[in-house]
Amino acid sequence: MTRFLPYNPEQAYLLPPSVQDELGKDHLCFFIHGVVERLDLREFERAYSEEGGALYHPALMLKLWLYAYAVGLTSGRRLEQRVKEDLGLRYLAGGAKPDHGALSGFRRRQARALNDSFTQVQEWIRDRGGKRLGRVVIDSTRIRACASRDRIDTEQRLRNERAKLRRQVRRWQKACDAADPDEGSGMAVALAEAERRLEEMPRRLERLRQSGQAKLSRRDGEARFLRERGGFVLGYTAEVAVSDDHFIVAQRVTQNASDQAALIPMVEEVERQCGSPPRQVLADAGFFSLENLRELARRGIDAYLPDSNLARELNTGQRCPAHNRPRHALQRRMRQKLRSPAGRTVYARRKAVVEPVLGVLKQQRGMRQFRTRGRANVAAEFTLAALAYNISRLFHCARG
Repeated sequence: MTRFLPYNPEQAYLLPPSVQDELGKDHLCFFIHGVVERLDLREFERAYSEEGGALYHPALMLKLWLYAYAVGLTSGRRLEQRVKEDLGLRYLAGGAKPDHGALSGFRRRQARALNDSFTQVQEWIRDRGGKRLGRVVIDSTRIRACASRDRIDTEQRLRNERAKLRRQVRRWQKACDAADPDEGSGMAVALAEAERRLEEMPRRLERLRQSGQAKLSRRDGEARFLRERGGFVLGYTAEVAVSDDHFIVAQRVTQNASDQAALIPMVEEVERQCGSPPRQVLADAGFFSLENLRELARRGIDAYLPDSNLARELNTGQRCPAHNRPRHALQRRMRQKLRSPAGRTVYARRKAVVEPVLGVLKQQRGMRQFRTRGRANVAAEFTLAALAYNISRLFHCARG
């Protein structure tokens, strides 16, 4: 008598008839299914025209993408393959097998509807909390664009390329004139391609000048070279506001090279999403400016916003030199508040609240580089990632 369990991969049924029997009723895919079934999806339906043939249902596509982003899967091609292999995705797809073209098209097309779904989930989170929004931490991070930083246009590069193309055109024209008509077809093709590229030069130069940038990506003209720790990255700035219970209450993608101008718009976005302004705002020194302190005070928001010298003091414990004493009363009061034991305790929550969220999005969920191009498309992609994060956070809170 053998001591081993029966093994036969060729058996007719490898899985039980019920998916719940295999995955368990507390699996993430069933939670996502329940959340999407409660959403109002009319905004998704409006994005489709009346023309064309049958389409995959928006609920199916949204469930697939939410589950994919919740488990760190951001590629449309990989999702197409995983729908055939992953039991949770097969359940959400209802046996359908959408290809990567349909999946990627849905992600690009549904920016407005995804924002609407994000707002609906915010309402559930607010109802679940049953209280007014309290502390909010605002931060930003750089995310690489889907473009090579080596394939860029500068004015000097374009002028050099134009001069080179002109030389090539003259050389191919002479070669075509001297060649036998029956043997010069290949030269004619090369000449036509060089002339086409030469005709594009004025448009590329004009696009570069209109952008106001010294360097412009050929693949994604809206991406920007942004400073981050360790150098510059070609990409976008993703900005988030996170509540004290680690939910993303507001988010957006910008081309901002610095954070100072982003603070008040993010506070307004929090108010738009949550129905009321936050009572307390924490942010790092990159968001500091006297104008921001004045505006937050005018709105009645308790701000914890250090200047760069005070941030260094809070991080290192070394007192700011005497010559760095602030001249403005607002800045002096902010330093006094943050140097107090109570202020230090409050401000210490900043790292504990927002940085784990950004870490999960970038390290676990694959949001170190966008898959789409153009600001509108990457904004929709980041909204999808934030929405998936909030739903998975709700899932873990529901499980206790």
